[in-house]
Amino acid sequence: MSTHESLARTPLYNLHLELGARMVLFAGYEMPVQYPSGIIKEHNHTRTQAGLFDVSHMGQVRLSGAGAAAALETLVPVDIIDLPAGNQRYALFTNDQGGILDDLMVVNSGDDSLFVVVNAACKQQDIAHMQQHLSGRCTVEELADRALLALQGPAAAAVMARLAPETGTMIFMNHGQVKLVGVPCLISRSGYTGEDGFEISVPAEKAEELARLLLAQPEVAPIGLGARDSLRLEAGLCLYGHDIDTTTTPVEGSLLWALSKPRRRDGTRPGGYPGAEVIFEQIANGVARKRVGLLPQGKMPVRDGAELVDTSGHKVGKVTSGGFGPTLGGPVAMGYVETALAAIGTPLNAIVRDKPVPVVVTKTPFVPQRYYRG
Repeated sequence: MSTHESLARTPLYNLHLELGARMVLFAGYEMPVQYPSGIIKEHNHTRTQAGLFDVSHMGQVRLSGAGAAAALETLVPVDIIDLPAGNQRYALFTNDQGGILDDLMVVNSGDDSLFVVVNAACKQQDIAHMQQHLSGRCTVEELADRALLALQGPAAAAVMARLAPETGTMIFMNHGQVKLVGVPCLISRSGYTGEDGFEISVPAEKAEELARLLLAQPEVAPIGLGARDSLRLEAGLCLYGHDIDTTTTPVEGSLLWALSKPRRRDGTRPGGYPGAEVIFEQIANGVARKRVGLLPQGKMPVRDGAELVDTSGHKVGKVTSGGFGPTLGGPVAMGYVETALAAIGTPLNAIVRDKPVPVVVTKTPFVPQRYYRG
């Protein structure tokens, strides 16, 4: 089998080609990195109107059974038991060292089942992880026959209200079921662009019909992985495998907000997940390095992998994500620095092509988030 033949394709593969997408390999899939209009126009369209993203490469999993929530809590530092029905929450799989195996979204479907969405690159290991640790307490089922579309941008709500009026009552992190293209679809109101928007889980055989219906709306344009990356970076959101991985803990990754209070050392259900003691120790005593926002001074983009040095030239960290922020009109980056240098306004240098580029530690998000909270 050739490399080309061994690549996976989403149900929208042929539509991407028809739309003129440039396809690239991503997490084992052939995915659209951009369409003919280009990354900057796609980025700006999402910020001003509505962009349609194919995220069908991500893993969709159902955990079912009365013990599903308590079972999943043994793997994440997050409150799942008290997650209200019809809502979703950001979660993290951790290892015994407190490192992050993946970040994911968890939905309480309200019927003794949870709907879980995991990253494409970690999909198989995450499913194996859940099967190994949870299968005695709940059913772990990969929903391989479903596609996932994301509609993001300030016009997303108007588009969805036109097609499924009941979505108008949803707020950020709500989840429900609606009928689109004649079939029940799972829909959440969230997204990874910093904009208001929705994710729609649809049976694979109906995915192209739904994508065409959405693209037929005047506000909607197709958006590739290139703009998805610049949008999430401006929103200060982590990309797994870059900004967080098995060598970074949630505390180092500045994700303390994601660690639910009931699961902390002084909470009602403390610990009980891999690496809990490491994480508790870090919350109490601090960490040697932290993830921060970085604003390069000038027009030179600073890419992931660039070394960060202090004003004396000593290495103090590394850039993990970087590029041009079209909304901001200049370069943006994120990375890890020694905690003593993590204060907002700290001047550093990034080494780009053996030359220092001045950067300043900056608060994230770089662009205000506009989630709809009602």
